[in-house]
Amino acid sequence: MSAQASHPDCPFCAIAGECPPSTPAALLPPTALSQSCNPPSRPSARLAYMLLSTPYLIAFLDHAPISRGHVLVATRRHRDKLSDVSVQEGMALGKWLSIVSRAVMMGATGRESDEAEHTELGDWNVVQNNGARAAQVVPHVHFHIIPRIGDVPEVKARSWTVFGKGQREDLDEADAEILIVNMRTALGKEVERVRRNEGEEAVRLLLNDDAGTQRERSNL
Repeated sequence: MSAQASHPDCPFCAIAGECPPSTPAALLPPTALSQSCNPPSRPSARLAYMLLSTPYLIAFLDHAPISRGHVLVATRRHRDKLSDVSVQEGMALGKWLSIVSRAVMMGATGRESDEAEHTELGDWNVVQNNGARAAQVVPHVHFHIIPRIGDVPEVKARSWTVFGKGQREDLDEADAEILIVNMRTALGKEVERVRRNEGEEAVRLLLNDDAGTQRERSNL
């Protein structure tokens, strides 16, 4: 099991190191990326377009997206594979993947949160790979959220698209600024949607990474 908090050669650890968490998890303001992360302090670090930064997770735009709006959700600590993830990290992933998926799709499509409540969000992949044979490129646990907007001609007659279908290109930084503002705005609205539908307690559990663990302890 990978027990290191960070790995010196890991690009995701570099991003996590430049983007400190807040406790409880505060949503990033829908502003320029330079206001959410420190400038990279080491050559291996890249300034990331951050969507979410919590004590256990980071979410940011992929630097080589398969499609517009491709986002990665990664553990903050260095974990090689999903089998290395702690219970607290697993709980945080479970809480945020659905919320972040909705925000990604709304940001990529331009839909409003209140519209998305009653409207089909569209199609997207959530994919997680473990090990080089399973197509994991960066050995640090991460989930891909890949919007599938519009037709995919070569698989139009099928009901699914295999992960990786699509040409990877460098992230368009001008478009990334627009996307990340839209996605952060959508994420804030998603938290409000949770408050409307599930109540204040659900929001508290979502934003406080330790709350779920404390409740589990009290039930033992």
